[in-house]
Amino acid sequence: DILDGIAIASLGEVYSVILAHKKPIEEAKEIFCDTASLTSVNLLKVLLAEKNLFPQFVPLENYEAAQGKDFVLLIGNPAIDFQRAPHANEIFDLGWAWTEMTNLPFVYAVWALRRGIENKELRRELREAKHFGMDTLDYVIGSREEYDEDFRRDYLGWQIHYHLAADEKRGIAKFCELLRKHNLGPVFDPKYVS
Repeated sequence: DILDGIAIASLGEVYSVILAHKKPIEEAKEIFCDTASLTSVNLLKVLLAEKNLFPQFVPLENYEAAQGKDFVLLIGNPAIDFQRAPHANEIFDLGWAWTEMTNLPFVYAVWALRRGIENKELRRELREAKHFGMDTLDYVIGSREEYDEDFRRDYLGWQIHYHLAADEKRGIAKFCELLRKHNLGPVFDPKYVS
């Protein structure tokens, strides 16, 4: 089950889920992947399959090796760090590519709850945690030390968002449809719980 109303999503550029490439994407035979997110790997597979591109996906041995790869999928802080450092790569932002292709947001993370287990109290606590996080977002942006404050404000306050509403659910449904279309493993229709 997916807890309704809460997600990490983007509409357009996300900045922290990227394919860094030194050659044209159409020439990719092998893509090295950050193994921290199966969702991001599958998103890249879908985006490329929709262009009739089917490279091999290989785990990235470590983040230091990323600079030497012709094609590397990075997520989270390693993706941000890569883009903010000098590099000779083109950047293919997966959030931007998804929205350009579908005109929908992409949902990177949800609260997934084990079905059939009583979790009413947990759901309440997670909703309260989201409200607290949103109420204190300006404080978080202003008090953290990672990166500069302007970047934190853009990234945490604009590039990603935290709601799961009708458009995000349509994005999830479209992602499920394309995963099935390209035979990218078992896909289960989401059930939203409040």
